[in-house]
Amino acid sequence: MPERGEPVRIALPVVLIGPMGAGKSRVGHRLAGALGAPFVDTDQRIVERYGPIDEIFAREGEAYFRVIEREVVAEALREEAVVALGGGAVLHLETQADLESLPVVLLRVDEQAVAPRLAGGNRPLLAQGGLDRWRDILAERLPVYEALADIDLDTSRRPVARIVAEITGRLGESA
Repeated sequence: MPERGEPVRIALPVVLIGPMGAGKSRVGHRLAGALGAPFVDTDQRIVERYGPIDEIFAREGEAYFRVIEREVVAEALREEAVVALGGGAVLHLETQADLESLPVVLLRVDEQAVAPRLAGGNRPLLAQGGLDRWRDILAERLPVYEALADIDLDTSRRPVARIVAEITGRLGESA
C-alpha cells in the first residue's frame, strides 16, 4: 500500500468514458491527482485548438467535429495521463480498437442526477430535445460503453473521492 499522499502506481493512460454529465472531467481531475499524472480532457483540448464545440457544430457540422475529435483522442491515448473522452468519441471504430488494450472506466449517471448537471450548458447535441435527447443518445451509445469498459461505476449520488478510491483500488488490483 502506498503511504498517505503518495501517488498510486497504475499503468497509464487510464481512460474515462460515459454519457454527457456523468462527471468524467470532475472524476478525471481527482483521479489524475491521486495517480500523480496529468489530466487530459479531449473536449477541452478541442476547445483550446479549434474553439467552442457548439460553434464547431454550427460552423462545420458534426461530421467535421468527429474528424478532429478522433485526431485529438488518438494523440491523448498515447500520453501517460488520465484521459476523459467526449461522450461520442467511442463511436469511432479506430478509437474502439485503441481502447481494447487500455484500462477503461465507464462512468454512468441516472437521469435524475444528470438533469441539474446539464442545465444551462451549451452541449450542441442537446440543443434540441434536452433530457429526452440525452436519453436517446445514451440508449444509442450504452452498448458501446459497456463493451469497452473494464470498470463500470455509477456517479449519480456518490462523492468524487469515493469514486476515485474505487477506481484506484480496482486498477491497482489488476496491475
